[in-house]
Amino acid sequence: VQLVESGGGLVQPGGALRLSCAASGFTLGAYAIGWFRQAPGKEREGVSCIRRSGGSIYYTDSVKGRFTISRDNANNTVYLQMNSLKPEDTAIYYCASSAKFCTPSVSGYDYWGQGTQVTVSS
Repeated sequence: VQLVESGGGLVQPGGALRLSCAASGFTLGAYAIGWFRQAPGKEREGVSCIRRSGGSIYYTDSVKGRFTISRDNANNTVYLQMNSLKPEDTAIYYCASSAKFCTPSVSGYDYWGQGTQVTVSS
């Protein structure tokens, strides 16, 4: 069972990135998938989560209207489209799977990817 994030990088404020979370060893469609981020010196926070059915559950307030979560079960991948990026979005972004339901709590997830760095800076 493995989750692999990709798509991070360095982008200027106002720019966009699309993160991908690819699964191997299990069927991603059977799980709720959450995106989390952790900035230096801060706790890991839930950014967004998408249910098995594809309906999004939540976005943290700071990303509402800018980030969009989606899933492609046929390709075993979940995406996080990030637009209008701000310096405060700088963090390592992780995806994680839950066999139960979406929750912003870290403890609700079973498997985690290794993370991808997103840096927003001019």
